[in-house]
Amino acid sequence: MSFLTEDERNLAAALAIDLQWFAAEDEGRTEEPTEYKIRKAREEGRVAKSQELVGALVLLLPALAILFLAPSMLKTMVEMTRFFLSRSTELDPAKDAAIARAFFYYFARLALPIGVVAVLAAVFANVVQTGFLFTTKPLVPNFSKILPRFGQYFKRTLFSAEAAFNFAKSIIKITIIGVVAFLVVRSELPRLTTLQSASLWTGVTLIASLVMRLIIIAALLMLALSVPDLLFQRRQYRESLKMTKQEVKEERKMYEGDPLIKGRLKQRMRELLSRNMAANVPKADVVIANPTHFAVALEWNRSTMPAPMVTAKGADEVALRIRRIAEENGVPVVENKPLARALYAETDIGDIIPEQFYQLIAVVLARVNKLNEARGRGFAAGA
Repeated sequence: MSFLTEDERNLAAALAIDLQWFAAEDEGRTEEPTEYKIRKAREEGRVAKSQELVGALVLLLPALAILFLAPSMLKTMVEMTRFFLSRSTELDPAKDAAIARAFFYYFARLALPIGVVAVLAAVFANVVQTGFLFTTKPLVPNFSKILPRFGQYFKRTLFSAEAAFNFAKSIIKITIIGVVAFLVVRSELPRLTTLQSASLWTGVTLIASLVMRLIIIAALLMLALSVPDLLFQRRQYRESLKMTKQEVKEERKMYEGDPLIKGRLKQRMRELLSRNMAANVPKADVVIANPTHFAVALEWNRSTMPAPMVTAKGADEVALRIRRIAEENGVPVVENKPLARALYAETDIGDIIPEQFYQLIAVVLARVNKLNEARGRGFAAGA
């Protein structure tokens, strides 16, 4: 018996969370990603990079630029202050465009160099990690991501190695900044206590140098922290691209071709080779035969073939025909009953011989080469 009203049941159904949202979506992803999948992910803008490295360089290089350009920037600020103060009673900011032009002019002189350095630092940090990559695919709307996946979100942000690493990284960053600030301020504490009796320029330079030291030291430490972060991000990236056995099988089928189509193409090649037997046998390096029942012609082009290939084979009358064509064209015929029978049974026309026959075929070809050399010497002597 239910004690809920119909409205309460409807509200509970609306607020119910499907347990499938919490299902592990990466179950079964045990295979290393293929080169094709890695290349596809890169084309989509999915690469392994550390934002800590980007942030550290964007903090460090502009700070060094400010340190280097400080005298010039100080002169510009003094010039700007004089300009506005000298014209404060002459020009109306709401009506005179000269005020706006002067503002943007001085703003560009002060901010543009630092902004350019920051942009170049960000570009450099990304190129160092991923190489040059330009793609607009991450900007394309993906409506499949509109539906929230709470299970995946909570698992990634709260209950994963990535979440634990990010939490530890945040603690370390806060600790670094806090310790650096404490040590830098403590080292200048005697001078800071005398600021009340110091001149304005002394106070400004002391505080500016203090802040600059704090920024540079913190940026260097953050740069060191980015190294393990980059290694971790690359590991997580490889893990995210792992594939199931079925995905590997489907990709191999797509990349290498459907086995059914490959089988048909292979059958077609066999038919063509069978029809061209009269042309293929003279090109063979050797014919291995059972005296009357089987004959197999082998050709080996070392520059295009990993091992000898069967270019013709036959039994009974076809075998006798292969032998006759070979003898008419000077192709050596080697009689080896077990080898001829095995090659006929285990290979088809167009096949590379199986690995278990390599040693036997090597012995046969060595004998053939010796016969050819002896025959050549005989011809030379007769000449």
